[in-house]
Amino acid sequence: MNRIESRSPVHVLSPPLPAGLRRGLATTARAAHWKPGRATGCRHAEVFAPAGEASGAGLALALARDALFDDAEDQRPWLWVQDKAALRLSGRPYRPGLPPHLRHRLIHVAATTPEDALFALEEGLRCRDLAFVIGEIAGNPRALDFTASRRLSLAAEKHGTALWLVRLDARTDLGSARMRWRAAAAASPPPRWNLQAPGRATWSAELFRAHTFQPGHWTLRDDDTALAAELAGSRAPDYGDLVRGSGARSLAAG
Repeated sequence: MNRIESRSPVHVLSPPLPAGLRRGLATTARAAHWKPGRATGCRHAEVFAPAGEASGAGLALALARDALFDDAEDQRPWLWVQDKAALRLSGRPYRPGLPPHLRHRLIHVAATTPEDALFALEEGLRCRDLAFVIGEIAGNPRALDFTASRRLSLAAEKHGTALWLVRLDARTDLGSARMRWRAAAAASPPPRWNLQAPGRATWSAELFRAHTFQPGHWTLRDDDTALAAELAGSRAPDYGDLVRGSGARSLAAG
């Protein structure tokens, strides 16, 4: 008796993906490019920048204000913490160069060591009476390891105070920040009326890590009433989802 072999296709059922992995894949599929006004849910971001040109602090301040654009009536103070090395490299904040509505609200802390700076940052994040916190730390000090970064993230998430940590002349080591940027100064567009006047603050900014956005490279510019973002390869600047009201609201330190 001849043996008859079945040639029917065999269907192998794959086990279902874990729920967490399914959510992660779905989030990745839906991820969009960042644009102004879309960072409001981020409580901990890092900006890696060269020292000596103020691009890191300027961009951090612009992004922090952009994340709070719908809270124009917020008059809470804000905190700026520098360790000794960052203070030597970039200098103290220049109050007359800050946006007028922020000058009188600045609380500046000059810390001696990175450990002291991290302590001041964490204590600031625990204070709900602060609008936001900016930190500047130079290099890659041992104190700023992944555990310390995670502590800052947890404090920011728990208490709802946003942190923008500027890393001067630092390697992009491990960190728990939800958004991580590389920043450098960029050429400003020529002034419209006086060619001898300084141009608008402009940055070359690369978002190389984000939980909810695709990586991308932008030219960001302070446009008086809004943060303008021109994505690499695009033609027109993007001003975000909402129309901002007019007024003297510079988005970066002058």
